[in-house]
Amino acid sequence: MPLALRLAKRSGDVTPHITESDCEILRHVHPLALERFRERVLGEVEGVVHNSTQDHHARYLEIFKLVQQRDRKISRIFDDPRRSSALTMLAHMRSEGLLTDEEFSSLSQETRNAIEAFLDGR
Repeated sequence: MPLALRLAKRSGDVTPHITESDCEILRHVHPLALERFRERVLGEVEGVVHNSTQDHHARYLEIFKLVQQRDRKISRIFDDPRRSSALTMLAHMRSEGLLTDEEFSSLSQETRNAIEAFLDGR
C-alpha cells in the first residue's frame, strides 16, 4: 500500500491527499526545506573537507559517497511534488527536521495528525 494512503488511513481519512490549503503550504515550504537540506549537506561536506586526519584521496572518496547518498535522499524527499504525494513528502520533511515548528503548525490538524501518526509508527 502506498505510503500516502497509509498516512491517510492512519489519520482516519479514506483519501490519500490533503486539502488545497495544505497543498499551498507545501508549495511554499518545499523550496525552503530543500534549501535547508542543501545547507545541511554542504555542512557535512565541509566537515569532511576539514578533516585533516584523512589524506586528500580518502576525503574525496568520502565526499563522493556522501553526495551520492544525499542525492538519493533529496530525490526521495523532494522530487515530483504533487497532491497525491504531499503527505509523504511532508512526513519525510518533518522526519528530517526540515520543517520549522511554525511551518508544521500552519498545516491543518488532519494533516498534522496524519504526519505524526506516520512518524510515531516508524
